[in-house]
Amino acid sequence: QVQLVESGGGSVQAGGSLRLSCAASGNSYSSYCMGWFRQAAGKEREGVATIDDIGRTTYADSVKGRFTISKDNAKNTLYLQMNSLKPEDTAMYYCAADSAPCSIYSRNGMSYWGKGLLVTISS
Repeated sequence: QVQLVESGGGSVQAGGSLRLSCAASGNSYSSYCMGWFRQAAGKEREGVATIDDIGRTTYADSVKGRFTISKDNAKNTLYLQMNSLKPEDTAMYYCAADSAPCSIYSRNGMSYWGKGLLVTISS
């Protein structure tokens, strides 16, 4: 079992930055594939970025070059650094984990999810 708690959401103006954190507890965190997913109002949940147990990452095209996913195994924490934010980045952001390989296309396959937090970008 893995428990995930997100923090760091909020409201910023377009062009600004935010860093999301996801604290994980439970067994074998470092061996899990971790990711950030988001869901905007009226839209389906989509993958934003993932990172596997050896640090390989995947990113949605819409965030490449602006967002960076990373993790600190010593702190059991996953991060998402978001720069050059746009109004279309406004969404609920969810941290997720799975013991199997994952990617940004794993929105229906992740075993563990945080409760999510709201990111609002104003123009």
